[in-house]
Amino acid sequence: MTELFPERATPGSNLRAAFGLTSVPLADLVILTAVMALAAVLRLWHVTQPLVDVFSWREASTAMMSDNFRTGGWNILFPEVSWTGPGPSYQGREFQLFSYAVAILQALFGWHDWFGRGLAMLFGMVTVFSLHRMTALIWDERHAHAAALCYALLPAAVMIDTSYLPDPAMLALVTLGVWMYLRYWLFGARAVLVIATVSFTLGVLSKLPGLGAGLVIAMLAVALAKAGHLRLALHTVIAVAASLTAIVAWYAWAIYLGTHYPPFHVAGSGYVWDLGLAEFMANAFFFPSLWNLSVWWFYGYPFLALLVIGLWKIPTHDEFGKEPALTLVPLIWLVAGVLIYLLAAKEISSNPWNLHMMHVPVAMFCGRAVVRLIGQGGDSLRSIRGALRMVLMLVAMTGFATLPLVARMKDPQAEEARLLGQELQRLMSPADLIITVAPEVGDPIAVYYSRGRGWVFPPGGGNADWSTFGNDGPEAIAVLEDLHAQGAVWFGVAKNAKDSQGRLFTEHHPALIAHLDATATKVADTSVFLIYRLKAPTAP
Repeated sequence: MTELFPERATPGSNLRAAFGLTSVPLADLVILTAVMALAAVLRLWHVTQPLVDVFSWREASTAMMSDNFRTGGWNILFPEVSWTGPGPSYQGREFQLFSYAVAILQALFGWHDWFGRGLAMLFGMVTVFSLHRMTALIWDERHAHAAALCYALLPAAVMIDTSYLPDPAMLALVTLGVWMYLRYWLFGARAVLVIATVSFTLGVLSKLPGLGAGLVIAMLAVALAKAGHLRLALHTVIAVAASLTAIVAWYAWAIYLGTHYPPFHVAGSGYVWDLGLAEFMANAFFFPSLWNLSVWWFYGYPFLALLVIGLWKIPTHDEFGKEPALTLVPLIWLVAGVLIYLLAAKEISSNPWNLHMMHVPVAMFCGRAVVRLIGQGGDSLRSIRGALRMVLMLVAMTGFATLPLVARMKDPQAEEARLLGQELQRLMSPADLIITVAPEVGDPIAVYYSRGRGWVFPPGGGNADWSTFGNDGPEAIAVLEDLHAQGAVWFGVAKNAKDSQGRLFTEHHPALIAHLDATATKVADTSVFLIYRLKAPTAP
């Protein structure tokens, strides 16, 4: 049996050995390389797409923070968006490791909107590699190949790993961190413990749901102590304590920043302590939304079927001759993800990229199913029946899940907003403030592509519902004139703009449009957008 918790490092252990690459057979390295190449191809396919897919509004905010670091100051303690007026518009958010890194790239090589996607893709490749090596450590090389392949093809992973979001950085760093903790307990190399702690901490700072994987570390640390290896357990406790101190300190600062500086916005809402358990239960913990998301966006029936099969017979330590606690890692990780969902079901159903922390165990159990299905009846991948099953599964995964679902999520639904923003950039002076209405009301993507600052309409921030139009007439006109008085110079609206209730702006706001026709100058009226230049406010 493999000893997970040795009393001391094995003779000859070093940092290179601790990464687990010195003893991997060449054939397995070739397969890992092929899987990573497939993952890269699928992610490079969409890496240069403008930020107009189904996640555009969150991508726009992340991209704005990156821009504002580069142009407005490099203080990472003050992340700032550009959709709440002239600013400063600080917000309480996760540690901006990802957007800060993109800002550095843009400072070095110039502004390109796809830099964020490119960096996300690189983090995704780190996840593929770390997941593969961690699975090999927990189960074996066959399962590692299958798990990495499932992650490479998983529609949700392809989508998120090519989105201008911090979630790919979170999952890559957390997965690397958990894997390194396992390597530390195996080999006892202190340098690996440092890597594990720093990586896991930065991952959770990049996005809080990553903290769920800490349940794996806690479980294995307890097993370590029970095995009598108190020195390793003590070092782990000290490392975890330092990690939690940094995490708590940052998120305490984020809450302070978001509650003491305008627009008084702390990212995230819809938790059970916000809405109450009764509302969560009345909405069945938003499972109908989760199911629709799972079927039509993130997984599709092939991957859902594989997940069920993989969970049907969870591997035991006897199957691999491993320490029992080690083989529990994917299950504990999945349970942590379920607990996070139950606490934040409304938030996650609205912002599904927060599910990304679950995709490591999902891929592992899907990979488990692939191995089991190939091996039915004692077959192997080298047999005709085993190879045929593998081909059929690949066809099902790619043809009925990966390709159609990723295409659906990458649909350029905010393209009109991008065109609107680019036209505003051509018309406006750099200091001009703008008001925009995107195809999905509340999406600030047009502000981002204008390269300026301004507001969405209706204005967002704080607890305001910025996805639904207010009443037309005096109420809407009053909101417009208030923004005008604050310095707005331009008003632009995509003609297909709808609010969350499906109401077209042009049909719902005839009085507001009539007011603009009477008081502003219409400078563009195309099949895509309307743009008005607001007249200078009358002096009191």
